[in-house]
Amino acid sequence: MDISGVSAIVTGGASGLGKATAVMLAAHGAKVAIFDLNEEAGQATASEIGGVFVSVNVVDDASVASGLDAAEAAYGVARILVNCAGIAPAIKTVGKENAPHPLDVYRKTIEVNLIGTFNVISKFAARVAGAQEIDGERGVIINTASVAAYDGQIGQAAYSASKGGVVGMTLPVARDLAQHKIRVMTVAPGIFMTPMLESFSPQIQDALGAQVPHPSRLGKPSEYAQLVEAIVRNPMLNGEVIRLDGAIRMAPR
Repeated sequence: MDISGVSAIVTGGASGLGKATAVMLAAHGAKVAIFDLNEEAGQATASEIGGVFVSVNVVDDASVASGLDAAEAAYGVARILVNCAGIAPAIKTVGKENAPHPLDVYRKTIEVNLIGTFNVISKFAARVAGAQEIDGERGVIINTASVAAYDGQIGQAAYSASKGGVVGMTLPVARDLAQHKIRVMTVAPGIFMTPMLESFSPQIQDALGAQVPHPSRLGKPSEYAQLVEAIVRNPMLNGEVIRLDGAIRMAPR
């Protein structure tokens, strides 16, 4: 699909991988709506790229529906959806003093990362399914998983489960939406320079980057966005998960 002139939505687009994706899409001529809960950062990014910001909670039906309404009112039916919204708590299954993992944290992680992703997918797809085709397809959906879906570390039980769910639903959702000519892909990033890692010291950043076989450094958000661009443009990429990780396989800790 040609990016220029189409409407796009990026969840979690206020910062990190989502912001880099929004910047890339806008640079290639897309009309971008940013869905996020961080209003200050979201408005700043939208202003930077000439897009619009909509405060959206991905786990809330009404919030997602109103967000899609706002994006459609601004730019027409969106053809590209990139799901980057997510959370990453680090809690062991059994913690200090033999305390069990808080169930509310586990539930929230699944709700935001997995259910929230599916919530936006289904509502986005329901709208674009009735749109006219563009070069033989109607839309492209790109989700964000993580290498933790495959080799989750100590303290990542909730996070890995949520991202494993995103990986697991990629093919069946792609099959569901094939009749509507909507493609579905997932990217599983390794260790990237996200806002959380930016708060770490240079020494910790270097140590994390050294774990990556090649290139032996942290991934750049722009490199995630570069893969998103390739997926959007290549019509045969569908129903698959791509690890973007420099060949890393995560150790237990």
